[in-house]
Amino acid sequence: MAAGAAFLVLPWPGAGSPEEGRGGALLRGGAVLGALLIICVAALRKWIAGGVCRSDRRQDGKTALVTGANTGIGKETCRELARRGARVVMACRDLSRAERAAEEIRASTGNGNVVTRHLDLASLYSVRQFAKDFLDTEDRLDILINNAGVMMCPKWLTEDGFETQFAVNHLSHFLLTNLLLPKLKSSAPSRVVTVSSVAHRGGHIDFSDLFFASRPYSPLQSYRQSKLANVLFSRELARRLRGTGVSSFCVHPGVIRTELGRHVEGRFPLSGALLRLPALLLMKTPRQGSQTSLYCAVTPGLEDRSGSYFSDCAVKEAAPEGRDDQVARRLWTESARLVGIPDDQC
Repeated sequence: MAAGAAFLVLPWPGAGSPEEGRGGALLRGGAVLGALLIICVAALRKWIAGGVCRSDRRQDGKTALVTGANTGIGKETCRELARRGARVVMACRDLSRAERAAEEIRASTGNGNVVTRHLDLASLYSVRQFAKDFLDTEDRLDILINNAGVMMCPKWLTEDGFETQFAVNHLSHFLLTNLLLPKLKSSAPSRVVTVSSVAHRGGHIDFSDLFFASRPYSPLQSYRQSKLANVLFSRELARRLRGTGVSSFCVHPGVIRTELGRHVEGRFPLSGALLRLPALLLMKTPRQGSQTSLYCAVTPGLEDRSGSYFSDCAVKEAAPEGRDDQVARRLWTESARLVGIPDDQC
């Protein structure tokens, strides 16, 4: 062999120092643990995703109205309804963002019958104008999804002098639904879906101080009160609409990765940043969060469950506070007084 020739020596399996053996075992053990972690995370994500709306019922010829529709679960609900052929009206405060979302939905679904309309739920005047324009220009309303909301914002008052969370999450949707009832009834069978939250548990309707005028303001207590109001409103609406062909459902969408939590992160920026990554693993995507709203909107045969509370595409029992019919009736009467409509309009 020529001088200077090089040799390539390959290690024989099992050869090497004890340290190298232990290192290989550690690597193999780490790979196994990594694989198990991936499997566990995948299983956790599947469990968190919850129920899926499996109805493929088309919605051609029907009109659906969704509030808070330019982002989050509202946008994904609109996308699914458009994909099924419905005319979709996206009611949003920011029309420029709404139009961008609508254009995206038209492109992704091939349904050009997706329109935007201005609605500011912090203004009863805006709600009345929206309802008047809708009644004047739309032929029907088959699905109303009261989706928009705010969560744990600072103590702000609307132009009507109402605390923002109670006004936006409950009072404005209460007024909107009542004003649109003629169209819902004439389009029957039709459905009203109100998005609440599991946060209604532990909530309390303080009729003596609904707007925190004389007690310390708590963003969490206010949010819980407004979400409990959603549950009670949906329940009382179902009772009042019995026999009309209009069904009412209330849903908990799950904990979703949306803009809704921006005020929480704003209040606790450091902890929000530290918890953001692990929290992402424990939250539904907007598409997953839209499934229960979609389920209640399109699944056949739910009429006999009107007034029920749903989560993960199944009927669940609301908290005892959400099943108090006496409080539900009193809340209806007080809400009607605050927004200026007759108590017996429904």
